[in-house]
Amino acid sequence: MIVKIDTMSITANVFDIQRSSFYDGPGIRTTVFLKGCPLRCLWCHNPESNILDPELFFFYDKCVLCSNCVTVCENDVHEIRNNEHLINYKDCKLCGKCIEACTLNALKIVGTEMSVDEIMEIVVADVDFYKKLNGGITVSGGEPMMQFSFLQELLKRCKDVGINTCIETSGFSSTEKFKQILPLVDTLLFDYKITNAEEHKKHTGVSNALILENLDVAYKYGTSIFLRCPVINGINDNEEHFEGIRALDLKYPNLKGIELLPYHATGNNKRTSIGEEKTLQNLKTTSDEMVASWLDRLKEMGCTKVNNGWEG
Repeated sequence: MIVKIDTMSITANVFDIQRSSFYDGPGIRTTVFLKGCPLRCLWCHNPESNILDPELFFFYDKCVLCSNCVTVCENDVHEIRNNEHLINYKDCKLCGKCIEACTLNALKIVGTEMSVDEIMEIVVADVDFYKKLNGGITVSGGEPMMQFSFLQELLKRCKDVGINTCIETSGFSSTEKFKQILPLVDTLLFDYKITNAEEHKKHTGVSNALILENLDVAYKYGTSIFLRCPVINGINDNEEHFEGIRALDLKYPNLKGIELLPYHATGNNKRTSIGEEKTLQNLKTTSDEMVASWLDRLKEMGCTKVNNGWEG
């Protein structure tokens, strides 16, 4: 397949690209993760995606305290003290010298400016697999609607060459933008986080009113929707939220599926790698037994489409 190159291609800040994914929409997919999110969920799986700008990421377990980064850094970002590698993240200029000096790859910059053309070259390389396994591209984040112009252009280009499109979204964006993006989206992976409005704002930083409005708009438009429901022990693993999930199942009978996303501690462990404090510090990854009990309860309530989203 020939990809038309546009030298004025729109760019975005991308923090990861995963090929051959089976967990981000129908079939086999290439998932493009964009930086930037308006929410601040305490359980965030990708805290390095929250801000739009690139940032320094430190793998603590790879560091052997060699001091190479201390020697080359001109801004005193790195310090070895009491057998511990300390990082002053706020003074980092992202020059990359410490990354070059680190022989064990314990440091990296998260976030790379990429054009639509560059992404398309990666995506179309797997077009034969998409056709065989009913896959395509998924744009995730962060919140992909935060970099709207890029998202819109990327989806247009994919549709032009017949590639199935999917976005994973929190639903928190202007309804007008949602209406513009829906004609370009084959499937929505739409997050439904907390039913109680006050609790939603407390744990994510935003109201759920706009999110519910956009879900309604997308459903009425006819978009294929998988409802993704992160379930966090002690926060939303309660009857009120399960009733809320059931209510949406009844209200929107043509939902393609309802996926529970049990809490994984991996995301919280990454917070210290970007200079943030951990949240939910006493919360461990949800056990399989607990997930099974949630699934059983929802099925008892009549939710026939529900499954464990981490298992596909």
